[in-house]
Amino acid sequence: MVSIGGSILIPGDGDSSYIEDLACMLKRAAEGRCLFVVCGGGRVSRYYSDTGRALGGSVEQLDAMGIMVTRVNAALLRIALGDRASTGAPDTVEQAASLREEGKVVVMGGTAPGHTTDAVATMLARELGARTVVNATSVDAVYSEDPAANPDAERFSALSIDELAELVYSQHDAGRSSVFDPKGVRIAREEGIDIIIVSGRDLEDLEAAIGGLPVKGTVVRS
Repeated sequence: MVSIGGSILIPGDGDSSYIEDLACMLKRAAEGRCLFVVCGGGRVSRYYSDTGRALGGSVEQLDAMGIMVTRVNAALLRIALGDRASTGAPDTVEQAASLREEGKVVVMGGTAPGHTTDAVATMLARELGARTVVNATSVDAVYSEDPAANPDAERFSALSIDELAELVYSQHDAGRSSVFDPKGVRIAREEGIDIIIVSGRDLEDLEAAIGGLPVKGTVVRS
């Protein structure tokens, strides 16, 4: 179960080359298993949300646009995967789970307003009975603070789910909430799902995480 941030897929810099390399890696990782991938919206989604908000859009309208962007990103990845992508474009975790097939990669975006694709990934993991969610994000690990804002932020190689929850729910540092969606953390804690956070542009580390090998990122045990 892999969650890939939209800012990783479409940062606006060498996107097609990266997506092609990502697809090749996912095909290898799907050998002998079915791999599930949830795509986020990233900066494109934020652009539409910001523009829609300036135009007076409601929260529901902004969320709906964000979900559409995640589904477009998912469609782009399915193109790169070719015939190794599962047939269909699931809109719910139940639909995604029904597409399980060995050797295939099931790719989806968001589902409904009110939660991010990180939460969708943990909901899909719950539906599948999967024990791990790999989160491919724009940072290479979990930090005590936003490392872009504070270069001296503490980097964690391992955390408990309770420790991650404390970081995510802390309100005195808004940057902490970006590591993983709070609803996703809650589901992971309730269901005993581990979370591995790695740099999405480090395909070697991402493949290691999917394969259950040691990673350079952060392993969160529930």
